[in-house]
Amino acid sequence: MINKYHRTLYNLEFKRSSDRNKDFLRVKEDEANEQHKSIIEALRAAAPEWTFEQINFVAGRRCAVVEDYFYNKLEKLNVQAGKRDKILLAHVQRISEADGTVIRSYYRQIHRSSGADATTSIKNIGVQVYA
Repeated sequence: MINKYHRTLYNLEFKRSSDRNKDFLRVKEDEANEQHKSIIEALRAAAPEWTFEQINFVAGRRCAVVEDYFYNKLEKLNVQAGKRDKILLAHVQRISEADGTVIRSYYRQIHRSSGADATTSIKNIGVQVYA
């Protein structure tokens, strides 16, 4: 994302992590920063009058998104406070949809299904919970 008025380029990274460990945000944050360190350094050398910042969005594999963490990232991007809830909701929805796609694809591959019976074979084990 580029803010040409402030001469700032934000390199955005979206990562998934195992959210079993309470430090999953810090671990993935450090990993992403290290991954992009050489790119950010090269950009700084090429355009010293600009500011370059790495901003990482981390979600857990079980669709965990830490609200404060997410909102802090949006604040760094100068997203208006009134839009942050809507963006968080859309982000979580996209993560959940992607997980559903992966699970259905896996199920189809394992059971050699064309697709129709892949979703109907999923059992409802609770209110809006399927396995």
